[in-house]
Amino acid sequence: MNVLIVYWHPEPQSFNAAMFRTARETLGALGHEVRTSDLHAMRFDPVSGRHNFTTVKDPAYFKQQLEEMYASEHGGFATDIAAEIEKVEWSDVMIWQFPLWWFGLPGVLKGWADRVFAMGRTYGGGHIYGTGMFRGKRAILSLTTGGPEESYLKGGFNGDLMGVLRPIHRGILEFLGFDVLA
Repeated sequence: MNVLIVYWHPEPQSFNAAMFRTARETLGALGHEVRTSDLHAMRFDPVSGRHNFTTVKDPAYFKQQLEEMYASEHGGFATDIAAEIEKVEWSDVMIWQFPLWWFGLPGVLKGWADRVFAMGRTYGGGHIYGTGMFRGKRAILSLTTGGPEESYLKGGFNGDLMGVLRPIHRGILEFLGFDVLA
């Protein structure tokens, strides 16, 4: 199985880093091919703009989705974005390893999704949800909360963790066609 682990945490000695290393080593030892995107080590730029592309559809007005569609048609993604898209396309399973910050993705990981999940290449043209480009592929979120389990249960202090994660599960991963694993 081809596994992509997308990881972000600013501290290489964190529990998230240990989980990232353990997943990479364990999956590799089990015979799976593993590729990684350590966004902090890569100094991945989460900010979208014209630098996402080597092509230009409309030089007078930047509309990201139009530029994404044009780049998809003309092979016009910047090298760093093209490499990340290719990793996602290669994978059978994608794991995101991160700390939950403010009930969502840390900014760098959210920016990775914003830049890598490009219209025309990873969705669009009727390819969403059940007909998504990544149909048949699986995704899983592996994360830390910084709070005890009981805080993230139904009726808990912070609410049900599955409710907290729904915008990521449904609004990003399922939208692209991934089957989200518990």
